Amino acid sequence: MESSCIQFLQNKTILVTGVPGFLAKVFVEKILRIQPNVKKLYLLLRAADNESAMQRFHSEVLEKDLFRVLRNALGDENLKAFVSEKVVPIPGDISVDNLGVKDSDLLQHMWNEIDIIVNVAATTNFDERYDVGLSINTFGPLNVLNFAKKCVKGQLLLHASTAYVCGENSGLLQEKTFQMGETLNGHGKLVIETEMELMKQKLRELQKQDCSEEEISQSMKDLGMSRAKLHGWPNTYVFTKSMGEMLLGSHRENLPIVIIRPTMITSTFSEPFPGWIEGLRTIDSVIVAYGKGRLKCFLADPNSVLDLIPVDMVANAMVTAAAIHAGKLGSQTVYHVGSSCKNPITFEQIHDLAARYFTKNPLVGRDGSPIIVSKGTILSTMGQFSFYMTLRYKLPLQMLRLIYVIYPWWDGNKYKDIDRKIKLAMRLVDLYRPYVLFKGIFDDTNTEILRLKRKEINKEMYGLFEFDPKSIDWDDYMTTIHIPGLITYVLKK
Repeated sequence: MESSCIQFLQNKTILVTGVPGFLAKVFVEKILRIQPNVKKLYLLLRAADNESAMQRFHSEVLEKDLFRVLRNALGDENLKAFVSEKVVPIPGDISVDNLGVKDSDLLQHMWNEIDIIVNVAATTNFDERYDVGLSINTFGPLNVLNFAKKCVKGQLLLHASTAYVCGENSGLLQEKTFQMGETLNGHGKLVIETEMELMKQKLRELQKQDCSEEEISQSMKDLGMSRAKLHGWPNTYVFTKSMGEMLLGSHRENLPIVIIRPTMITSTFSEPFPGWIEGLRTIDSVIVAYGKGRLKCFLADPNSVLDLIPVDMVANAMVTAAAIHAGKLGSQTVYHVGSSCKNPITFEQIHDLAARYFTKNPLVGRDGSPIIVSKGTILSTMGQFSFYMTLRYKLPLQMLRLIYVIYPWWDGNKYKDIDRKIKLAMRLVDLYRPYVLFKGIFDDTNTEILRLKRKEINKEMYGLFEFDPKSIDWDDYMTTIHIPGLITYVLKK
């Protein structure tokens, strides 16, 4: 084993998919900042050609504020020169063979040079179209694995998954791999090829019926959700991610595989600076809506643990795991990277912290006056929430509908608009319900062992690779780092 993670990265050629996603970006910035002697970073982006890939890399990755520490250290011109020497943006797509890389010379060069393969590419929409989810989240990892097997110097495939492949299981959830064909509810056997054929058959039927793109899209979403629930998963996202893990486990042969399962990823804790975030994740949308005074009622168990983990800690765990497992033939290890086991925070705590923050730092409404937030109503069961919605919205809506029936000349647009909004709200609540009422705690025994090894191999600079959730003071992090970073991001949009 090399003496440190920094030394491990020296002269390494690394392929990273999923750029310019949130986690992939933070991972790439980390490597470029701490190890200028990395040999090469191949970054796979969805793009039409090399020029488009380069433009996308610059506009969606390098020019982001995330790189300001590196930019300040090197200066604009030196940073450009450094990046042009170390980074190769490649147009590609993990849903096709050879990752969609069309240049045969480049392909051969990559197979000869790449040491580490890091797959972060995914579609994270809970109710994704089933065809899209299968191609990216399920068969995408298999395509990455097949590519990795052709890398003559390949030492490791590191795959970013999600801790929520556990579905709605409760209790202490172990860091264990999936067996091919297992289901979460134990009903029957999951056959991935059958799922693919069912999807294709449904698609052919819809096309024969001359359905519109919108109708096809909705049918594909409905199919994904129904297949997921049939086998015990709450949504298409975690179902297709689980099948992707199964394919990796059954086809890996001797290639070492690490599966990183982060929980709910939040803004940076400390690196490259605190509070950087991009995109609104599960809890972030709730916090922003609350700060804007739009959240009067919410479905959540106040005592439910929300497993949050800063994105830089996930990136640190990825680098550490790669350094420890590279070259260990035949190994497959799962790591939960989260906080619920070592430093839990409940929904009620987050609610209180958000209330405190926005009371002290209110957002400004369109009329220029501060938005006053109230505690709001938290309903802890779906039954309570449905009852509240019926009294607060559905009964008044039925009155509007009655008026529309009695007086057909009356403009019914208001009724239709409110009806649409209520249906959308109920659909979103149904999608998020498994997470806001979650009863599981993610065991992190493997990750704790990884943390101990991190201290051994990074004795002088192990603080550079911090991913111990016990180091997080949630009061301080939420009120001085995460929420301010979140609001900065929202106001910039």
